[in-house]
Amino acid sequence: MKGTLTRLSSFLLVGLLAASCSKQNDVAPQQPTAVSQSADATRDSHLAMGNPSGAVASSSYYWNYLMQKSQYAMSYHRDRGTPNWVSWHLSSAWLGSAARQDDFRNDTALPSGWYQVGGSSYSGSGFDRGHNCPSADRTGSTTDNSATFLMTNMIPQAPMNNQRTWANLENYCRTLVGQGYELYVIMGQYGKGGTGANGYMTTIDAGRVTVPNRIWKVVVVLPEGSSDASRVTSSTRVIAIDTPNDNSLLSTWGSYRTTVDAIESATGYDILSNVSASVQSVVEARVDNGPTS
Repeated sequence: MKGTLTRLSSFLLVGLLAASCSKQNDVAPQQPTAVSQSADATRDSHLAMGNPSGAVASSSYYWNYLMQKSQYAMSYHRDRGTPNWVSWHLSSAWLGSAARQDDFRNDTALPSGWYQVGGSSYSGSGFDRGHNCPSADRTGSTTDNSATFLMTNMIPQAPMNNQRTWANLENYCRTLVGQGYELYVIMGQYGKGGTGANGYMTTIDAGRVTVPNRIWKVVVVLPEGSSDASRVTSSTRVIAIDTPNDNSLLSTWGSYRTTVDAIESATGYDILSNVSASVQSVVEARVDNGPTS
């Protein structure tokens, strides 16, 4: 009888241990967070994804003049008085507590003899001085923030387009940075004629600044890291937006999602030229369906 009890005790112990192990194995594993923010975020090349129009830093390329600043890079068009596109890197290394400077001014770095659009050139036009590289993307220092107010970084932008649709997208981009991502953002415009607060116009500033018809943006979203162009894969999130320059625009930027291919077809640019061709063929043909807030 004692032997039987001993055997029963042993069976009960094994059973309890098995049940305990089974219970532990049934616990769902902890889901990983999207990305943990790194303390090692860096400021990287604004042209890491490529030079979309093959812009050149020579005044003879007045329609496609390359300007590289510490805070962003661009292709500038002398006769339109606006950038064709502006490209910038965004990570937590660019963000801080610097105040908005609001010091809109002409850019003296333009070649000698070129007209310099001034801080008051848009006055009374019904169009905002619309940033390409946003002020709030450059709060790491007063100098960085001030650089975003150079008029070479501006386009005549319909107020509701600038203050609602694009502002919402810009805020979302900084939300992604707060989640530990780094972004490469390329923003540009094309066409002629937009509708601002005072109605439809093709030019302002006595014809020296062209009002764009369409405004676009491409955002490449990567976890923080290095060798960024080579880390873009067929599963990398790439957001492409193309909106009319119109004051009746919806506030939901996600309503204007398109493909990089479509923007390239409209502009003639090669927007992600430093990314491998095989990856480009996938990500540039895809319409983003990710979250918008």
